[in-house]
Amino acid sequence: MSSSKTQRRVPQRLSLSAFMPCYNEEGNVERTTLALLAACREVSDDFEVIIVNDGSADRTGEIAERLAREHPQVRAVHNRPNRGYGGALQRGFTEARKEWVFYTDGDGQFDPREITELLPALASCDIVSAYRADRKESAVRKLNAWAWTTLVNLLFGMKLRDIDCAFKLYPRRLFDQIIPQSEGALIDAEVLAKAKLKGYRIGQVPVHHYPRQIGEQTGANLRVIARAFWELFRLYGDIRLGHDNRRGR
Repeated sequence: MSSSKTQRRVPQRLSLSAFMPCYNEEGNVERTTLALLAACREVSDDFEVIIVNDGSADRTGEIAERLAREHPQVRAVHNRPNRGYGGALQRGFTEARKEWVFYTDGDGQFDPREITELLPALASCDIVSAYRADRKESAVRKLNAWAWTTLVNLLFGMKLRDIDCAFKLYPRRLFDQIIPQSEGALIDAEVLAKAKLKGYRIGQVPVHHYPRQIGEQTGANLRVIARAFWELFRLYGDIRLGHDNRRGR
């Protein structure tokens, strides 16, 4: 598929699936779900909120089910066992039923209301990939993120500022055309690289990033990092050879 290069009218109200991957987020999942519900009402009259409980060992799944009972727009789905961050995003993409798919993390480090900042970019692009204007992380994590983003951009010919920012808006039709494979940290790079290959234009806007208040980050251990690099070079080889798991044109 190749996107039109002319500007289009910016949609004011989206048909929207919004989801959050959650792993051991019992202290955050209710707050973040309610925030996401409120944000969806700002931009949509036809929306759903999906909580992806990725095999949590705490009460995340139980709380998600209660929220689904209390709010008709909320669905809870469960990966059993834990599939990793990429597996959680894959589940969200698969479960989405509306025309647009938005996701953010369930740890409360983003303000879902900033989804309104993404909409103007749809006048000239097909996908909006936000970047963290001021990352609330350690210097080491910032350096690692810069190195990773630089490498991914180099390999796939992209010019993105923040590959892994968990604040993205995709057209649902993209996931009828590609099959994401990564179950780890490569998932964002994989989806964006495959979208670019199909002619989708990717826009970027800044969003705020807040310190985590409850719980611990789980994405920086050596096993996760090693798996991401292994998947990265496998993806690069597949795309170079034309083995990009394409579903259609």
